[in-house]
Amino acid sequence: MTQILPIKFQEHLQLTNVGINAANIGFNSLTMESDKYICVREKVGETAQVVIIDMSDPTNPIRRPISADSAIMNPASKVIALKAQKTLQIFNIEMKSKMKAHTMTDDVIFWKWISENMIALVTETTVYHWSMEGDSQPTKIFDRHSSLSGCQIINYRTDAAQNWLLLIGISAQQNRVVGAMQLYSVERKVSQPIEGHAAAFIQFKMEGNQQESTLFCFAVRGAAGGKLHIIEVGTPPTGNSPFQKKAVDVFFPPEAQNDFPVAMQVSKKNCVVYLITKYGYVHLYDIESGTCIYMNRISADTIFVTAQHEPTNGIIGVNRKGQVLSVSMDEENVVPYIQGTLNNNDLALRMAVRNNLGGADQLFVTKFNELFGRAAYSEAAKVAANAPKGILRTPQTIAKFQQVPTQPGQTSPLLQYFGILLDQGQLNKFESLELCRPVLAQGRKQLLEKWLKEDKLECSEELGDLVKAADPTLALSVYLRANVPNKVIQCFAETGQFQKIVLYAKKVGYTPDYIYLLRSVMRVNPESGAQFAGMLVADDEPLADITQIVDVFMEQNMVQQCTAFLLDALKNNRPSEGPLQTRLLEMNLMAAPQVADAIMGNQMFSHYDRPHIATLCEKAGLLQRALEHYTDLYDIKRAV
Repeated sequence: MTQILPIKFQEHLQLTNVGINAANIGFNSLTMESDKYICVREKVGETAQVVIIDMSDPTNPIRRPISADSAIMNPASKVIALKAQKTLQIFNIEMKSKMKAHTMTDDVIFWKWISENMIALVTETTVYHWSMEGDSQPTKIFDRHSSLSGCQIINYRTDAAQNWLLLIGISAQQNRVVGAMQLYSVERKVSQPIEGHAAAFIQFKMEGNQQESTLFCFAVRGAAGGKLHIIEVGTPPTGNSPFQKKAVDVFFPPEAQNDFPVAMQVSKKNCVVYLITKYGYVHLYDIESGTCIYMNRISADTIFVTAQHEPTNGIIGVNRKGQVLSVSMDEENVVPYIQGTLNNNDLALRMAVRNNLGGADQLFVTKFNELFGRAAYSEAAKVAANAPKGILRTPQTIAKFQQVPTQPGQTSPLLQYFGILLDQGQLNKFESLELCRPVLAQGRKQLLEKWLKEDKLECSEELGDLVKAADPTLALSVYLRANVPNKVIQCFAETGQFQKIVLYAKKVGYTPDYIYLLRSVMRVNPESGAQFAGMLVADDEPLADITQIVDVFMEQNMVQQCTAFLLDALKNNRPSEGPLQTRLLEMNLMAAPQVADAIMGNQMFSHYDRPHIATLCEKAGLLQRALEHYTDLYDIKRAV
């Protein structure tokens, strides 16, 4: 069986296949400031060119006739910085415009984009920062430390806030390459020389801390061997526990006697360090414990430039052969690998919890059952709440906690469990229901209102039904969040908010059974029902069939209200409304002839069944109206 690996390896591009000359693939002519662009300086015949490879479209390099000693692409946009001797220029490639220019008094021997709008410039004596904002000039940040004199500068790093700055150089001494670093604190304006070859900063949030710690990771191969150091820089933020510094061995195989670290990238998402050595080895370390998760050779040629690979939270680099390759942590396999190959259950559990990764499900189930079995309910609740991908957030877990008797004066294990889940984020549908049952039973609906405001509950129809018995207005809020239109409209109807029913139904594209709603309102509150009926026909296109609305009125024998409704609904005297005009006159001739007489006197309608209404007029004693409507001579004689 093939052994599972905790990393994914991918070759993205071979630069020689897209026209890059192998002689130009090296530290002095190729730059990669981020995973978005690779920039190469070439000479084609007598013409100097800068080649820009957009990694989203790598087979179509952009070539520009530009003569420069160095070219670096902005890490995020199509902006290029060019250096020719002491002259620095920044161009927007898409706009074809010069953005900034500056002439230095000293040669810049190394430069690098440290953010989307800031370049670091390193001379033999000084480090400057040059901002893209406005027309600002490079600003002196600090003097170089004497320990770096004579070094080749290979990198410059900063933390996220640019409070900690690091200059890295190498030099050949006594048949080995020695790394020298200068760590500078902007706040204290103090430098510290450190022996080291590769380094990175990371913002890391320790378990139990409210704020992130700024960690400084650096690797060195000294006379005594290889080490990776992970330390917190500066004073820990208020309320934070300090990070316990780590120093772990970096293994170099016997055949790699002259190997040393050349590059380091960190993944904030997975909290791992990627370390690359000159001989093409990759080392993967867990930041929290300093444990080496994996090490292997990925390239026979030196990887001389790297950047963070954002799509995979890994590292991307270019080797001397022109391979563009990336390595990332395999989120599917890393936990089973730590558990099986490294036999490190503690790290497997921690990695799974911290990064929400699968692969250690059985470990969590076993640990939960073991803690529960010895009545360590608080600890068991933490394990169940923190297990990755919600594997223990099940009805079965809730049922187990529900069966534990509550000790007098103590919070029940069930509420402890829900408390941890509420601190972490939103409860799922089942958890929301089971938390709200006891809370409502205790009459503490204000807690429910608080959790709804904080978006801590998953709203569902069932939760709305549960809340409705205690508070119909609160239930309406739940139904709205859960998007249950029929229940929302029912709540609006029951609370007399008829205007909102029509507006809400239009907004969500839902067509309620308006006749059913009208009937239920009419039974409880006839006056509100009559008002609602009027709203249903307020627009040019009625929302419900007028005949059916009339039926609802007549079921309650509401002739007067029905008359008022129809007088408004039929005011346009349309031919198609003849049957309804007939019905309006009919109901009044049978119940209130004088009203029918007045309606006919106003001559509002002309499409009703005249012979039928004539007969009813005669029966009601309105003989004059009957005569006006009869056309048959026999009927007229009888009426006279």
